Parts: sequence; structure tokens; C-alpha cells
Amino acid sequence: MTDSPDGRRVHIPIHLRWGDLDAFNHVNNTSMLKLLEEARVRAFWEPGDDEPTYPTAVVAAGVGSEVLTLIARQEIEYLRPVPYQRAPLDVQLWFGSLGGSSMEVCYEVFSPAGANPQTLYARSSAVVVTVDAATGRPVRLTERMRAAWAPYVGEPIAYARRR
Repeated sequence: MTDSPDGRRVHIPIHLRWGDLDAFNHVNNTSMLKLLEEARVRAFWEPGDDEPTYPTAVVAAGVGSEVLTLIARQEIEYLRPVPYQRAPLDVQLWFGSLGGSSMEVCYEVFSPAGANPQTLYARSSAVVVTVDAATGRPVRLTERMRAAWAPYVGEPIAYARRR
């Protein structure tokens, strides 16, 4: 929940579920998408009662919301298998860019905070578009969104060479 010393990442603890593992005893690739989704929801959506508060959580969510966030594109680079562990993964999130109605959300998935050293399991980026819930058309990021997200803009993910 705390920011990194450089002020550019939000740390979101995400617990694994036993069902996230596959027959090879590590987190399945499709489960990784769900873990990233959970981190994104916590990072973007305004918290409910007794939920952790993140400085980037400024999007009204739920039934009746006027603005939706939709994934336009997502890429994941798996670096190491994620074994089951009871302590939550440390999902670090920042923005590679803020556009007119979209943003590039960047993630790095690490072993639990406090592990020394932490293991980087995966990195990912997603292009997220804000759209009007009624029309489905893109809408500009609000000033509130920009003000909350601008401190967390950093370098986008640099993926390993593609073959």
C-alpha cells in the first residue's frame, strides 16, 4: 500500500489462491491475468468501507458508474514461475503514459514485500481506455484522474527482445 522511495509506484499486496496453480505447481498464465486485474481494480476503483485506500483509486465503480475502464491491449512477460505462497505477492503498478482517454498501466509482480532479495516473476503492461458507460465511446481522463496518476508516471516496460 505504500509508495516506493522514488514515488513512482503503488505497491498492492495480492494473495494467491490455491486454485491459481496448475498441474506444474506454479501460477497458471491465465491466473496471472486475474491477479493483475485484481491489482488494477484496487489501484483504480474508489475504496469501499474498510478497504485499503490507494492514492490512485479515483474511479467510481459499480452499478450506475458513468465511466468504465476497458482493456484495449495487454502484454505479459513471464520471467520465473510463481510458486504458491501464503504471503501476498507485491504487485507494483505505475503508468507508462497518460493519453487523452487512455493510459498505459505497467506492472511488475514480485515475491512478497520484505523478502530479501525479492524475486521478479513477471512484468506486464496494459492499455486501458476510459469510456462512457452509456455510449461505449471514449471519454477524456478527468482532471482528478490526471492529478492522482501523474505522480506515478514513469518509464514504460522494456520487454526482452522478441525473436
